[in-house]
Amino acid sequence: MYNLLNDLSIIEVSSFVASPTAGLYCAQMGAEVIRVDHKAGGLDYDRYMLTKEGRSLSWENLNRAKKSVALDLRSGEGRELCVELAAKTGQCITNLPERSFLSHLAMKASQPAGAPDMTSVRIMGWHDGRQAMDFTVNAASGYPLMTGPEEWPEGLDAETAPPVNQVLPAWDFITGAYCAFALLSALRHRDGTGEGSEVRVPLGDVAIGTVANSGLMAETLYRGGDRERLGNAIWGAFGRDFRSKDGVRFMVAALTAKQWAGLVKAFDVTAPMQQLEAKAGVKFSDGDDPRFKHRHALFNIFQHAAGGHEYSALVERMSAHSCTFEKYRSAYQAAKDPELVGTNPMFGPSPANPSGFEYPAARSFANLPAQTPADPAPAPYLGQHSEEILAERLGMSSGAIGKLVDSGTVALSDKDRT
Repeated sequence: MYNLLNDLSIIEVSSFVASPTAGLYCAQMGAEVIRVDHKAGGLDYDRYMLTKEGRSLSWENLNRAKKSVALDLRSGEGRELCVELAAKTGQCITNLPERSFLSHLAMKASQPAGAPDMTSVRIMGWHDGRQAMDFTVNAASGYPLMTGPEEWPEGLDAETAPPVNQVLPAWDFITGAYCAFALLSALRHRDGTGEGSEVRVPLGDVAIGTVANSGLMAETLYRGGDRERLGNAIWGAFGRDFRSKDGVRFMVAALTAKQWAGLVKAFDVTAPMQQLEAKAGVKFSDGDDPRFKHRHALFNIFQHAAGGHEYSALVERMSAHSCTFEKYRSAYQAAKDPELVGTNPMFGPSPANPSGFEYPAARSFANLPAQTPADPAPAPYLGQHSEEILAERLGMSSGAIGKLVDSGTVALSDKDRT
């Protein structure tokens, strides 16, 4: 937690991954992020995996450092309160459809005199209004038909060689990060001009746009076809997984001249490398092209060398020669790793999580050496800040709020739910 955005308040009306991620990143930089949900919880409130108390660990981590307001968003009065909160605050992140009660025009029309001109960021599915989620836009991107074992049949159709989906909802997280950037860009524009913005970010456009920005779209059009599957090899450079004598599997990569030279020395393969160079008529120190074209022969040389050493010895040798490498870990092993997590200053002590489960919590990914980050904050209980926000933002009296609670329009903290 840093206080770079401590003068910014954001209303977030969202669910699942991309939209909560945008709010989370702003909250970690000090913004007051007020998440507004239906009183029984949003669509992601009970998202797997649940603790024995019924608390979602996914929800708990995507909503750290936020405040929670719970309203009956199926009622007209609850929706009006949500719109009023967004309108008076002046900035909103949401993944509700534009044709919902929380349209940009509805928020803008409800703004009182003196409020900052409405700025909203809306995450959509596709640009034409179709629904989408991470795993469906990923199917359209082309990547799942580029992954998988190299020995699978040639031809990138799902009938002869099935797609391999990624486990990480990467497009959601990229979209969330992009939306945080887009919101701050729009707010910078408003600071200079007084003019708010409606920003729409289709998840599908983030995916296909990233394909274009990476150069992959141009590459396939230029070559008139798709890439072949490479297994765990790196496209266009030298890198792959290897196995040590004691069975440890690890990944190495050599994208620069220094990395390549270090790898050759660490594995002590100068002699067989020179023999292969003479046979192939190339110099592997010339760059990625010869190393990638002759990758199979090179992989055999490096695997033969790796298989002759215990992993601890390889670590010592690769470290001495500034190689880029890392062993494979399971997610559970990574969570318990002393270097990745235990001594990593990005992680702080476990806050008082709603789940009651204690575990390392991530601070902001950014590190500001001149500032000391605060400890990670917990996620709120659903509705924990309903009374506070309605009083502060809308100027409602405790009596008026009490009536809304009694009528079921507003819900308070579900800390003691059973």
